[in-house]
Amino acid sequence: MSKKVVLISGGAGFLGSHLCDWFIARGFKVIAVDNLLTGSLRNIAHLRKNKNFNFLKRDVSRPFKISGNVDYILHFASPASPVDYMNHPIATMLVGSYGTHHLLEMARAKKAVFLMASTSEIYGDPLVHPQKEGYWGNVNSIGPRSIYDEAKRYAEAATFAYKRVYKMDTKVVRIFNTYGPRMQIKDGRVVPNFIDQILNDQPLTVYGDGTQTRSFCYVDDLVEGITKLLLSKMTGPVNMGNPKEFTILQFAELIRKKYNPKAKIVYHPLPVDDPQQRKPDITLARKKLGWEPKVNLEDGIGRTMDWFAHTRR
Repeated sequence: MSKKVVLISGGAGFLGSHLCDWFIARGFKVIAVDNLLTGSLRNIAHLRKNKNFNFLKRDVSRPFKISGNVDYILHFASPASPVDYMNHPIATMLVGSYGTHHLLEMARAKKAVFLMASTSEIYGDPLVHPQKEGYWGNVNSIGPRSIYDEAKRYAEAATFAYKRVYKMDTKVVRIFNTYGPRMQIKDGRVVPNFIDQILNDQPLTVYGDGTQTRSFCYVDDLVEGITKLLLSKMTGPVNMGNPKEFTILQFAELIRKKYNPKAKIVYHPLPVDDPQQRKPDITLARKKLGWEPKVNLEDGIGRTMDWFAHTRR
């Protein structure tokens, strides 16, 4: 029997590269597609000599072809951190629109299962807490974060349109804050921010008064959930993240206590449209997929800190 073929857009990125690892470890053939705008060849260097792995430098916002069979397409291409999508607003919107369309067309031609990586950002600054999949969100459609929020909302709509019109097997996962090895240290999100500041003996930066909340899911847990959804009969959207909620100030205190009790905490103004609460309701994933996070925050941060410390040497 021939090996199943998986195409992963954004395959050299943080999440995409971990998905490449998962499929290679289980005997799939993997085609990683990335234009390296925010991804890095370092993330997939260990796979480049594997006979079942193929990397293509492509911008999925432009049409491209893949020869041969493709069984699964996972669309993870997009700048995902505020720093990146603010720096690349047009590219972010194009990959959410044209990129999604091109990959859906490829999935239709190849009769492939299509999974689209959406985000908790589609809920905006939520008025419902925790956020369930049925919540429509509270999004500023012209605010500075809208380039990412609306690109993902459009991508969800396109995915469901293709499902309805062409009867395709499509999936949508809404990803909440995820962290782990291979994040960009300067991507502006709170976990790499705090790790960078600890490693460089700098004060920990808290935006606003630190009472805004986040939930943190370790990357291995997320990859398990995504692959469970991909191989299931579900369509979604399905929330995936860790429902254990922390204020940013609580998280800063945890990092300080564990790694540098002498570190100072400094406060900066809150960015425009920064969500005040972020916590997933994962009831659907628990009931239908038997999935929930297993790695606690201290263990996950320890693994992530070790990786960043090692890569600095």
